[in-house]
Amino acid sequence: MPPVGRERFIADVVVTCDEADSVHGPGVVDIEDGRICWVGPKADAPEACTTMSVNDIGGLLMPGLVNSHCHTPMTLVRGVGDGLPLQRWLTEAMWPRESRMTAEDVWWGMTLGSAEMLQRGVTTTCEMYLFEESVVDAAHQSGARLVMTPVVISESSRGFQDRITDLVGFHARHHDPAGRTTVGIAAHSAYDLGVGPVAELAELARSLDATLHLHLAETQEESAVLEERFGRSITGILHDHGVFGGRVLAAHCVWVNPADIELIAADDVAVAHCPVSNMKLGAGIAPLVDLRAAGVTVGYGTDGPASNDSLDLWEEVKIAPLLARVRGLDSTVVTAVQTLAMATRGGAAAVGLDDTGSLTTGNAADMIRIDLDQSTFVPVTDTDDLIAHLAWSGSARKITDVWVAGKPIVVRGEIQTVDMERALAQVRERARRLAG
Repeated sequence: MPPVGRERFIADVVVTCDEADSVHGPGVVDIEDGRICWVGPKADAPEACTTMSVNDIGGLLMPGLVNSHCHTPMTLVRGVGDGLPLQRWLTEAMWPRESRMTAEDVWWGMTLGSAEMLQRGVTTTCEMYLFEESVVDAAHQSGARLVMTPVVISESSRGFQDRITDLVGFHARHHDPAGRTTVGIAAHSAYDLGVGPVAELAELARSLDATLHLHLAETQEESAVLEERFGRSITGILHDHGVFGGRVLAAHCVWVNPADIELIAADDVAVAHCPVSNMKLGAGIAPLVDLRAAGVTVGYGTDGPASNDSLDLWEEVKIAPLLARVRGLDSTVVTAVQTLAMATRGGAAAVGLDDTGSLTTGNAADMIRIDLDQSTFVPVTDTDDLIAHLAWSGSARKITDVWVAGKPIVVRGEIQTVDMERALAQVRERARRLAG
């Protein structure tokens, strides 16, 4: 996409999600060539130059959300295997259908899911999937920001060393920190691949200065064989084998004990917290408060649309803190401000991005506008009321406009980059074939 020119956006409220959790009402965000060049109160804004386009958009302007763990092409198998525990869900419902997927299937599944996320204000997604070329191409089409982590699984048609060769070439072709696509490495899990291969993939990620993305301690039983063999928790086993030596994003971390959390924090492992998926699969409730108290970077993930089944990250924004409160019998843990931070700048940090997730000078202009003229944003007597409505009002939020790198992707509720009617038809047809 070509860079856009210099523009000013004036909103009734700008929620920056920066480190100070600054809120400006009314506020201004200036962008130039797709990046933020000034943000602050309208009263303090510099004089607009004659070549600047000024957009008085009203409403609430905030950074786009970051989905820190997803398998978006699974829109093709949404709802399949409902009610099964994780291992049976994978082996009986997911993997048989996924084994029949083609690159074109994955492109359409990713296209539809990416559009779904963008319309709900998710501008960045971290994907763990196969057919990585199709995923990247679909994200290019939709206009989303993508952290692509091609996955290595034991059932791959490619041998392990051949797959590593694939990943090195893919990283060289697509890793572009200055653009909208960055590339990491995904090891599905130690229980699937074994400890040695995961350690080898961790070394590959370090050699590429890339993020290693893996599932960790999602269910209580998944790593029982490994834990019995090594006499340690799976977190301790991976720590002992050097897996956590570089940048690591661990999805789930439901079954981690205090010693595990100390290791995660000391190794600077980031966690993608996926509470809705964990609940749907009966996996458990991750110790969010303990992770945060230890200083662990936490972002939110929807997980795949077959285990959630929504790609609406706003559900995590509400449910994650509510679960933490009921788990701790304490209504003061995880505030509205904190849950919004985990969905924005926390998620960006978790997936290895340092130029999105907040409306901050120098960051990419990944922004969303929310209509405040609706009942769930009434009344607002102070800023705390507004932030509370934003965090807790659920599916009632009306997201009207979305920009990625300053480019309008959703305008007045309509996505501009995807033919939704065709995408829906394609996914319906392909899902029927995969059902076989």
